[in-house]
Amino acid sequence: MHQAISNIIIVGGGTAGWITAGILAAEHNTDNGTLLTTPKLNITLIESPDIPPIGVGEGTWPSMRNTLTKIGISETQFIIECDASFKQGSRFINWHSELSAPHTPNNANDYLHPFSLPFAHQEIDLAPFWLAHQEEVSFALAVSSQDQLTQLGLAPKSISTPEYHFHNNYGYHLDAGKFSQLLMKHCTDKLGVNYISDHVVGINEHTNGDIKSVQCTQSGSVSGDLFVDCSGLKSLLLGKHYQEPFLSQKSVLFNDSALAIQIPYPEENSPIASCTLSTAQESGWIWDIGLPTRKGVGYVYSSEHASDQEAEKALLDYIGKDAYKRAKTEIRKLEIAPGYHQKCWRNNCIAIGMAAGFIEPLEASALALVEWSATTLAQQLPPNRASMELIATRVNNRYAQHWQQIIDFLKLHYVLSSRNSTPYWRDHQQTSSIPDSLQSQLELWHYQVPCSQDIAHKDPLFPAASFQYVLYGMGFQTQKPTCIKPSMLQQAQAMFVENQKRTRSLSQTLPSNRELLDKVKQFGFPTL
Repeated sequence: MHQAISNIIIVGGGTAGWITAGILAAEHNTDNGTLLTTPKLNITLIESPDIPPIGVGEGTWPSMRNTLTKIGISETQFIIECDASFKQGSRFINWHSELSAPHTPNNANDYLHPFSLPFAHQEIDLAPFWLAHQEEVSFALAVSSQDQLTQLGLAPKSISTPEYHFHNNYGYHLDAGKFSQLLMKHCTDKLGVNYISDHVVGINEHTNGDIKSVQCTQSGSVSGDLFVDCSGLKSLLLGKHYQEPFLSQKSVLFNDSALAIQIPYPEENSPIASCTLSTAQESGWIWDIGLPTRKGVGYVYSSEHASDQEAEKALLDYIGKDAYKRAKTEIRKLEIAPGYHQKCWRNNCIAIGMAAGFIEPLEASALALVEWSATTLAQQLPPNRASMELIATRVNNRYAQHWQQIIDFLKLHYVLSSRNSTPYWRDHQQTSSIPDSLQSQLELWHYQVPCSQDIAHKDPLFPAASFQYVLYGMGFQTQKPTCIKPSMLQQAQAMFVENQKRTRSLSQTLPSNRELLDKVKQFGFPTL
């Protein structure tokens, strides 16, 4: 009889470590939210006491609502304690061209990639029918209410909507440091996760190459059956110990640096944007994330195309001198090594989060990949060591597929741009920097709209609709279909009208982002 996998050691805290601990504990050690008398897993998280969190992973996908529900954290508590606000997608400004021209459907200098899938997407794909109207209305406006609602700064729900439910799909903007603290307290108090504050200084192996234990400064040897590397960019176990090959993506996506700063609002009751603002610059792009008490702003750029001084000037020009004087932090420089390790699972070690890889913050895929990795581990946890290699192979294959899709999707934003006045944008559009997989898809999409058949694997991080939103937000041209059934056309036209009605109704009834957040602090959301 092979020994069961029951003792799990997570090396590293932060959002990745604590989300992993919470999901594992909730899946295996609780029943309807109540801790089992005899938990199946013994979960220990070891976190270095003096490594501050990076603190800029402030955007989540809608999947975070499922994660928080699974772990057992109330939405009201989460919003209040993590200084969180509602995110309904990402708005891309000046990505189409340098000109700050008024937004027109076919010259999309400002478009939204919303979190809600196109209206009636389970019944009909509206994209082919929209092509005939592309000169009159933008794609996102035609198929979703979120474009208009985010322009109005409205929330995705009302105070009477139960926790984690919605009118329009949403994720969050949050304070990453506060989020890690909430997760740590919840996991240790409610989910039975053991916490060790200590430095990992060595790794001890079994004869088969598995990790037997990690050596800590104060706690000595801490042994386990399975080790989860959540040590961030250090990648102590997968990268440093196992020397798992790192696949750099800098030849595809050039950004390797970021400058970040936190600034207060001009007024206490200033509007809170209900989407991430991503504004293209000469050698990168600026993120602008609105929390209830402050904004997080940063410039992501390529050091080969701009100096730190040039990047800082661009950032200061964006935020303005007055805002900089009121800034809550100094400008911080962050280094990015765009790429990922070839495998995330090696022997009895799986890396989750930045320990496995990171490309850049565009589209906020990092936390989504943490959630996927932690959920996959929890659901496919090997019953014993004998089954581990088979499961690890399967997970590694899916991991590689997810990374390839992330790379293609992020590159898509740059490839479609008509910005060409700086080397950064011209280099992005060089065929040699575009993955073959993306090139072939772009060729196909000239003749037909993106559909689910274009995605080879199941449960992709980005559905076909995401490619539609970006393609047509950037003014991409697809040939209009030559043969449309009258009944389908009639159905599509009815759906376009229904979406317009829904948009009008919600725009008249939904509160602003700030108004709803104020009410959450006062009353809280109802629970089901």
